[in-house]
Amino acid sequence: MLSKYDQTVGARYHIYNSLFLNLPYQDILRTGTLLPFLQQYCEEGFERGQPATEILQQFFGDLIPQAKKEEQFDLLFKFIQYIERQVALFDSIEDSAFEQINDTTGKGTVTSLLQRTKFDRKEKELMERLEHFSLRTVLTAHPTQFYPGHVLGILTDLERSIRESDLPQINLLLQQLGKTGFINQDKPTPYDEAVSLCWYLENVFYQAIPEIIQTLCAGLQMPLSEWKNDRLVVIGFWPGGDRDGNPFVTSEITRQVAARLQESILKCYYRDIRGLRRRLTFRGVDKLVIEIEKKIYQWAYGTERGYAQASQLVNDLNAVRKKLVDDHDGLFLELLDVFIIKVKLFGFYFASLDVRQDSRKHDYVWSQILDCGVKAGNTISGAEFEKLSQAEQIRYLLSLKLDLNSLEIPDVFVKETLNSIRVIGEIQKSNGVTGSHRYVISNCQSALHVIEVFVLAQLLIGTEAGLELDVVPLFETIDDLTHAPKIMDELYSIQVYRQHLSQRQSHQTIMLGFSDGTKDGGYLRANWSIFRAKENLTTISRKHELKAVFFDGRGGPPARGGGNTHDFYASLGDTIENEEVQITIQGQTISSNFGKIASCKYNLEQLLSAGLEGAVFKRDENQLSDEQKKVLDELAEAGYKEYLSLKHHDRFVPYLEKVTPLSFFGDTNIGSRPVKRNATEGLKFEDLRAIPFVGSWAMMKQNIPGFYGVGSALKTIGEKRGAQRLRSFYQDSLFFRTLLGNSMMSLTKTYYKATTYLSKDAEFGDFWKKMYAEFELSRHQVLEVSGLSGLMENNPGIRDSVRLRERIVLPLIAIQQFALMNIRNLDDTNKMYELRYRKLIIRCMFGIINAARNSA
Repeated sequence: MLSKYDQTVGARYHIYNSLFLNLPYQDILRTGTLLPFLQQYCEEGFERGQPATEILQQFFGDLIPQAKKEEQFDLLFKFIQYIERQVALFDSIEDSAFEQINDTTGKGTVTSLLQRTKFDRKEKELMERLEHFSLRTVLTAHPTQFYPGHVLGILTDLERSIRESDLPQINLLLQQLGKTGFINQDKPTPYDEAVSLCWYLENVFYQAIPEIIQTLCAGLQMPLSEWKNDRLVVIGFWPGGDRDGNPFVTSEITRQVAARLQESILKCYYRDIRGLRRRLTFRGVDKLVIEIEKKIYQWAYGTERGYAQASQLVNDLNAVRKKLVDDHDGLFLELLDVFIIKVKLFGFYFASLDVRQDSRKHDYVWSQILDCGVKAGNTISGAEFEKLSQAEQIRYLLSLKLDLNSLEIPDVFVKETLNSIRVIGEIQKSNGVTGSHRYVISNCQSALHVIEVFVLAQLLIGTEAGLELDVVPLFETIDDLTHAPKIMDELYSIQVYRQHLSQRQSHQTIMLGFSDGTKDGGYLRANWSIFRAKENLTTISRKHELKAVFFDGRGGPPARGGGNTHDFYASLGDTIENEEVQITIQGQTISSNFGKIASCKYNLEQLLSAGLEGAVFKRDENQLSDEQKKVLDELAEAGYKEYLSLKHHDRFVPYLEKVTPLSFFGDTNIGSRPVKRNATEGLKFEDLRAIPFVGSWAMMKQNIPGFYGVGSALKTIGEKRGAQRLRSFYQDSLFFRTLLGNSMMSLTKTYYKATTYLSKDAEFGDFWKKMYAEFELSRHQVLEVSGLSGLMENNPGIRDSVRLRERIVLPLIAIQQFALMNIRNLDDTNKMYELRYRKLIIRCMFGIINAARNSA
């Protein structure tokens, strides 16, 4: 019997997929007819342990024996183009069936939360929690979005047509997809990336967030006009502000992006006010609305700024509201109230632009400033500063009364860094303080690193009233996470900084990076180290009468902190501060989870509910016992030990460099940021960015960062404490279930049979066997502990989606492996085709990554 997913998505995909065969393009029938045969050859060949080179040789030999090498390459590229469009079609069909395959009123939704609140008579507790709780979703510039903007537009229209079963329009849009390029010819600039994400702000978030608030107000029987929390959902923004390792982000780019964000929200407001004007046509009201419309129009499309602050627009709208209630029975009042909510939510900034830079860059900036200052007789030299103890360095920086605006600084990078802080002040004046108020410090390893930025900001944009800036340390590696509580304790003990925090509502935002943590310490250790760090940081902050706000740097896949993220937040107990949930949304996850209004509302509601439920209902399941924490300590340590045995293997880095597609990521033109942090010769593990690292394992269908060490850890601790104890732990703890459940997703997307040939490789055979053994052990152990008979059996919708997607792209896996094998073994017989092999590898990346939706 077909599953619900197969009925709503799978069956429709097969029907609409047949339309491709009728598209009026050269050789489309031949390509579409041969592709299923290639898929069959791949499935059967990989099951037999054949390498991709043999599978393709057999395919061409059996079905197109007369084809010359050039024709073979031509057909392979046509297969790639065909599959890319199959993936796009599949995405649209799945999106169109979102409400059918997801329970949009079930567990984790606002509707469910309200029902449970009413049943448990917890309305008062929920309303109190809603007054202060905040969810911040931060859209990042990380390059895992492979669809250009014009393709996203087509997919939006295609999804709508599929919902309406409009076959002629579907056919037309598939023709358009066939003629439209799927890849960027040039690398996008940081500004291009920002513009691309503005599409989601204007078309999705602008509608979805107010609708959630409307649902809450209706459920709590509260008039929209009484809604108080304008920070319930805040959108953060990194494109144009994230300088960490991206030399193309400049202060001018930041300025342009902030202006574009303001332009986007003003155009949204103008569309809404025009709609209001068509309804609010009553005497005394109409003229007020026309005046507001005029101000917004002249600002959005002209040069005259209509309002200095968003509060002035709110005041004007409230004047309209009063007139509407007093004189016209409140007709169309809800339309006006929704617009007022939008203005309060988005102000004149739309999304809050963060700035980020590496701490080592600030070290350099200060050394240059001091060297310039000593020449002017204002400071000690950089060399003298280096000789001081860290405590002395902090005291010295805090004592400086330096005028950085008049200091002559020749170094271009230093001037640009100072301008990146100045531009924050400019944005605050133009877009409002919320428009840019956070500076994130990557690779933060000391209290000094925070003070370096704090003093720069005080000298450049501070006022007598204080500094409107949150300095956010980012802790990423396992060592950094361990040292974080000590660093923050030192920081909180610095009186000047503590006074600054008192002006920031006694809140300190701390960012924790899942991606680099997993790369550094493996899946189990990274996730548990972050949990432990949050507990310790909460304790330290509370000791200083401060509230820690945790900002999680998560990617799409479980290997980078993704997966079923909301369950992690729902599983936190009261030992971790949870007044706010802050999380990065990256690349594919933006389009797959937040790309349509329905999916955006659903996923925002899941995160909101996760953050609200714990405080409202006080579930015991969320609280890990001391004994359970000891078990997780042991599991994390055992997993870490096993991961290190792989990471320190002498073939680990050579394997990444020679066997995987890692070195080709920089040629994909999907992001402005370089693949490595430092432009050094050769590959160094510490310079690797998490996205190409995780993405390379995903394309090899080996997914090391998402599971490696899990099997060994479960086996070791199961033998030590008893397997039944782990099984009981799994049933009793949402955190542990979520931890293993997300790893199951990585295991489900793993397919070592595609690379069985490497087991016999002279250089990498033993290394491949080591990885494969841990995969088999992990698969066995998670099923043993969970009691499931198959991976993701308890999440059939996602499991079925993964299976169908993996089947669609299997020929791409084979083609990419074929090209990788030939590149690695170039000789006189194939050297002349090197460029084609390289192009095949890069072109396959797009379809493989897009199909997985959260693999990088």
